[in-house]
Amino acid sequence: MSQAVLHQILEDKIIAIVRGIPSGEITGLARALRAGGIRCMEVTFDPSSPERAADTLSSIRAIREALGGDVCVGAGTVMTAEQVRLAAEAGAEYMISPNVSEEVIRETKRLGRISIPGAMTPTEAERAYSLGADIVKIFPAGVLGPGYIKALKAPLRHIPLAAVGGVTADNCAEFIRAGASGVGVGGNLVSPALVSQAKFDEISAIAGAYTAALHR
Repeated sequence: MSQAVLHQILEDKIIAIVRGIPSGEITGLARALRAGGIRCMEVTFDPSSPERAADTLSSIRAIREALGGDVCVGAGTVMTAEQVRLAAEAGAEYMISPNVSEEVIRETKRLGRISIPGAMTPTEAERAYSLGADIVKIFPAGVLGPGYIKALKAPLRHIPLAAVGGVTADNCAEFIRAGASGVGVGGNLVSPALVSQAKFDEISAIAGAYTAALHR
């Protein structure tokens, strides 16, 4: 299963980062993203309260139940091995973190899921990959720019990198041309305001702009 998931992430080149969307509204959002051509979605953990963390798991389950194998859903802001286990039980197929945690990477791989830890420097990226990461998330990509991705790929061409943070429909293709294997997009794509107003057609249109830019 994990290799099929990895193939889909690398083929689609974009993961929608879903943050701050209640589980009751998640399936409408997931369908809107899918209609715009986005099949990979990351639902982030909110550690501010046990209730919000539990809602992340409810969202993952809801997406899997509503869309099944038509989408590829993962968990984000995964900081502990316990979160890895809970997310995997809920149906998450990949784990994305803001940092390089040996505990999280090893538990993710033990459970047969795809590991995408976050890094900034060449040292962090290489350590993450040596621990078993499948893709390394470079953050904040928007601040660092496509040139930074290109510079990293020169010595680290064996490591698949994903550009995350500040990625827009206008610059996403630049990151791919610079050597990124994919991008992660949050607020520029998944707007809580549009979701709360049920403006799913607008979300689909934004998603379509990203997919068109990446695959033209």
